Amino acid sequence: MNNLRRLDINLLLTLDVLLSEHNVTRAAERLNLSQPSVSVHLAKLREIFGDPLLLPGPRGMRPTARADELREPLREALEALERAVAPASPFEPAQAHNTWKVAASDYGESTVLLPALGGLRAQAPGTRLAVLDLSPQRLVKQAEQGVIDLALHTSEDAPLDLHRRALFSERYVLAGRVGHPGLQGELTRERFCALEHVLVSPEGGGFFGVTDKALAEAGLSRNVVLSVPHFLVLKSVLASTDLVAMLPSRLVRDSSTLQAVEPPLAVPGYEMAMLWAERSHRDPAHKWLREHLAASV
Repeated sequence: MNNLRRLDINLLLTLDVLLSEHNVTRAAERLNLSQPSVSVHLAKLREIFGDPLLLPGPRGMRPTARADELREPLREALEALERAVAPASPFEPAQAHNTWKVAASDYGESTVLLPALGGLRAQAPGTRLAVLDLSPQRLVKQAEQGVIDLALHTSEDAPLDLHRRALFSERYVLAGRVGHPGLQGELTRERFCALEHVLVSPEGGGFFGVTDKALAEAGLSRNVVLSVPHFLVLKSVLASTDLVAMLPSRLVRDSSTLQAVEPPLAVPGYEMAMLWAERSHRDPAHKWLREHLAASV
């Protein structure tokens, strides 16, 4: 270790060329250095290794036994170092074998990952995608430790420690089964509040959401009779009952079993975003994935 501290990359490069050429003059030409400079390097190397390394011979210089021992390990070490500091290679999706890990709710799965999946399989068939449960409190730690590559989350609640890219803006609509009698004709606030509602409570068990906050500000309240943790079951409930729900519009727009109408009061929407850590920000494969997801929504 002491010898390693006394070495620098220029000394090692000089030694590598000297062990190849066995000649100070030719080594100086290859290194684009003067012959005296190479001789100074050789003197320092002899001191560090405690060995003459190269001895005068009938046709140039001949390596010592110690120099012969160094030749291959030194060449391998320099090649590895060159690979390590070389510019990142362009990402080739067709040849890639990455396993990407994305944290998302079922809403993010439906609106971002599902539309992107076909193109992902076509363009990068050797890759894999793992979808993990979205845990907002753990996002920063998971991203910084590489547990996840990306998270799909609302911009409003995004941790400031992560990079963010907005994907789209979402608004709420009132949804129910096709032909629901409560969704026909003029929908007043009174009729809206009298309907039986279901809401999604991501943490489970909640009966108060952004719609209830907007109603409370208007001095109103609605009749929430069911709380579920996921959108998937909510859509099934709506299709098979007379319950209604305030849903993000993207979950309803292509549905054949649900219809949507504008609610009789303004309910704030939100912005959906991708989040990632600084450790992945410049990685070519990661950048490709981000671009692909953004282009798919």
